[in-house]
Amino acid sequence: MVTKYAAFAIIAICVLSIAFIAVTYSISAKAVLLNSAGASFPYPLIDRMITEYNKEKPYTQVNYQPSGSGAGITALIDKTVVFAGSDAPLSASEREKAPNTLHIPVTIGSIAITYNIPDVPSGLKLTGQIMADIFEGKITMWNDSAITNINPTFTLPAAKITTVHRSDSSGTTFVFTGYLSEVSSSWKNSVGQSKNVAWPAANDIASSGNTGVAQIVSSTPNSIGYVELAYVLQTAMPVAAVQNPSGNYILPSLEAAAIAAQAVALTGLPAGNADWANVNLLNANDPQAYPIVSFSYILVYKELNVIAGMTQERATELVYFLLYMVNDGQNLAPSSNYAPLPDNVVAINIETITLITFNEQTIATIL
Repeated sequence: MVTKYAAFAIIAICVLSIAFIAVTYSISAKAVLLNSAGASFPYPLIDRMITEYNKEKPYTQVNYQPSGSGAGITALIDKTVVFAGSDAPLSASEREKAPNTLHIPVTIGSIAITYNIPDVPSGLKLTGQIMADIFEGKITMWNDSAITNINPTFTLPAAKITTVHRSDSSGTTFVFTGYLSEVSSSWKNSVGQSKNVAWPAANDIASSGNTGVAQIVSSTPNSIGYVELAYVLQTAMPVAAVQNPSGNYILPSLEAAAIAAQAVALTGLPAGNADWANVNLLNANDPQAYPIVSFSYILVYKELNVIAGMTQERATELVYFLLYMVNDGQNLAPSSNYAPLPDNVVAINIETITLITFNEQTIATIL
C-alpha cells in the first residue's frame, strides 16, 4: 500500500506543480472568499499556510476561525463554512448529519501536559494513570507519593493541584480523554472520551481554546493542563515527560510525534471517503514515540453544490488551497512546531481531494 500511494503522490505532486504554475498566469480580478472554522489545535499552522498562500494568490481570501472542533463540525453540518477543522474524526451520528464528508489529515500534533509548579522545570515524569487520577480528583497534592516516587530529583510542594481543561467542545479534549480512557479503566468507565466531558476534579478551572488553557496554567501556581505543543513552545512553558507503552518517559517533540504517526500510518489508513472514527495515533508501539499524538483533519463535502453560494470558481479555488495544504504547506510544519505528514498520508490526501466535485463534475479535471 505504501509503495502504491508513494508513487501516486509523486505523480500527483508533479501535476499539482504544473497546475500552480499555470494558475499564476490567470489571476482573477475578483476576490474569492473561503470561510472556514474549527479546531484551534492546528490554528498556528493553518494561519501560516493562509499567509504564505496569499503571497502567491492574494485574491483567494481564506478565513479560518479557531472556534474549536465541535463548533467547526456544527458549522460543517449547517453548511455555513466551506471546510471545517477537527482533531476528532466524525462520529457515526455526525456522519449521518454531514453525509459524504471527506477526511483529510492536515497535520500531526502532540498534546503536551503543561504545569506551573514553582521551581520545577520541564521534565516532570508522569504516567498515564497518574494523569487520569489527577484529572479524576483522586490525586490532589503535588507531593503525593505516586508522583514523588518517580521524580526523586524534583522537590514537589505540599500544594493542592489545580486542573485546567477546555470549556468549549474540543478535539484536543477528545484526544486527551481518549488517551486517559486507554490508560485508566476508572477514567474510561466513569468519564470516558468526548469533545466535552464532565470533569470530576473538585479544584478545577475551565477556559476556552488552547490559548485560554495555556494562559490559565501560566498564571495559576500549582496547576496542570493539556494543550497542543505549539502553544507551550511559544511561551516556553514547562512540559511533562509522559511514559509510553515501552516504559520510556518521552517529552513531546516533532520527532516523537512523527515516530508515532509513522508507526500507525504504515499499518494502513482508510480512504478519505471512508470512516475514520477508529484511526488512533495514541500509545503508538515504538520505544521513542510520544504517547499523546493525533492527526488534525480538514473536513469537506465531496459534492460542494450542497453549500449555499458555492460557485465553480469558489470550488476550484478551494481545491487549490486544499492541495497546497497537504503538499507545499507541509514545509511550514516543522517551523510551526508540527510534524509534517508522512508521504503515504499525503498520497491518500491527494487521492481524496481528487474526489471533490461541483455539480457532479470532478474539479481536479479542470485544474
